[in-house]
Amino acid sequence: MTKYEKEIFAIISTSREHLTVEQVFNKLREIHPKVVLATVYNNLNKLLEEGLIRKVSIEGMPDRYDRTEKHDHLVCRHCGKLADIKFRDLTASLHEQLGDEFLYYDLKVYYLCPECRKKEDGNI
Repeated sequence: MTKYEKEIFAIISTSREHLTVEQVFNKLREIHPKVVLATVYNNLNKLLEEGLIRKVSIEGMPDRYDRTEKHDHLVCRHCGKLADIKFRDLTASLHEQLGDEFLYYDLKVYYLCPECRKKEDGNI
């Protein structure tokens, strides 16, 4: 693993946020001020290919990067806020229905976050 891969992996695996490429780039620049954005993209892609991080894609928003620890996501349909949540593992149920034909699942539950719900309630 290159020094940039190690640093990017550390940034993502220790963060409890869901970082965009720009956010990873800004954090990496604090350590390596001369790093360029292309280096971040290239190393994120390597880490993804190796299964060391995962990408969270939400329509209309920039991709975000996350640790691979098993968890699911809540997505606010209004502001796009992304939060971690742990649901009961669906693996056994999926195996029962599909056999061994699936590789993994990525569950996103869309809702209105408390802040957006307050704003909406205030408009009524």
